[in-house]
Amino acid sequence: MKKIRDAQTIVGVLEGGEFAADLGNAITDSLAKLKEMAGNRPKAKVKGKVKVAFHLTVEQGTVTIETDIVPELPKKPRGSSFYWVTDDGSLSPEHPQQTDMFAGPRGVSASA
Repeated sequence: MKKIRDAQTIVGVLEGGEFAADLGNAITDSLAKLKEMAGNRPKAKVKGKVKVAFHLTVEQGTVTIETDIVPELPKKPRGSSFYWVTDDGSLSPEHPQQTDMFAGPRGVSASA
């Protein structure tokens, strides 16, 4: 009677080998996505998971093994933007109470 006892062999034979291939693809795809999320930022740390579940059903001396592979990736990091809100609710990149000194010459006020 042939016995399978080590996890590597069990994982390798599940679903005719498709489970192991799908698990490898899930890990590789997750790593690629995490690397993309980290970008070229030297101190960026992005974490993810690949969860594996084995659902075992034993009945009359037999076992049925169903598997599940669930990649868990964080949301893509988003940047932030800073604007001023004007009196009418519009956005402005300029402080509404400061004048733009690079806008060119201004007229002289007549109240001098």
